[in-house]
Amino acid sequence: MKIYLDLLQDVLESGVDKPNRTGIDQRTVFGRQMRFNMADGFPAITTKKLAFNAVKAELLWFLSGSSDVKDLQKLGCHIWDANAQADYWKPKARFEGDLGRVYGVQWRSWNAPGGKTIDQIKEVIEKIKINPNDRRLLVSAWNPGELDQMALPPCHVFFQFFVSEGQLSLQMYQRSCDMFLGVPFNIASYALLLHMIAQVTNLKPGEFIHILGDTHIYHNHFDQVKEQLKRTPYPLPTLSLNPQVKDIDEFGMDDIQLRNYQHHPALKAEMAV
Repeated sequence: MKIYLDLLQDVLESGVDKPNRTGIDQRTVFGRQMRFNMADGFPAITTKKLAFNAVKAELLWFLSGSSDVKDLQKLGCHIWDANAQADYWKPKARFEGDLGRVYGVQWRSWNAPGGKTIDQIKEVIEKIKINPNDRRLLVSAWNPGELDQMALPPCHVFFQFFVSEGQLSLQMYQRSCDMFLGVPFNIASYALLLHMIAQVTNLKPGEFIHILGDTHIYHNHFDQVKEQLKRTPYPLPTLSLNPQVKDIDEFGMDDIQLRNYQHHPALKAEMAV
């Protein structure tokens, strides 16, 4: 995870201080890339504790296609609670706990002309199996026509798969990147998704490539970031998936385990909403 720590240092040293919609100023750079080879281990941050159960829960919630925060809470995860309760979203909510047409809804039921819906996850899995050389192995969460129906417009906007020599790689573009709180979570989430899709398509997980747009550290996270940069990383853990699962919709919390995860103590910080 040295590449992540180097990027933290880059933002601190070369970033520009800017305001944003949250009211908490940020220090920002624009346009960066990180690459993680799954052969090196699972990219879980070790210089602080990663809430891996929350990573699993959120990804399974996305893959279920749900927009109801209560479904996520049933998995023991509360990271979307603040967005569900935000003042800017309350007037638009159809029912209590509804987050609108957010990530999972777009992934599994994109609205198409003529009243049809598109299951992008199902379609991309079938394309990987049938034509692994396809250059259109894409899933998008950014739907301009429905942004006003979302509690929060997607930060990780779209992702693309690539197959070569029996390995599956995934590249994701993220428009807004909270380097301290959000990005370690996003790295783990998409690395996990890569492993899951690789298993159900009978491929080996290759690389996760993370493209970052507005890459920032909030000013109220500076102390935590500086503390994290003093810490020496531990070896990466390994990911274990239940090998019996061959359908993306059949994964559950117990089918996903992180092994030999050694980490420094947690570093707490407030999320900017």
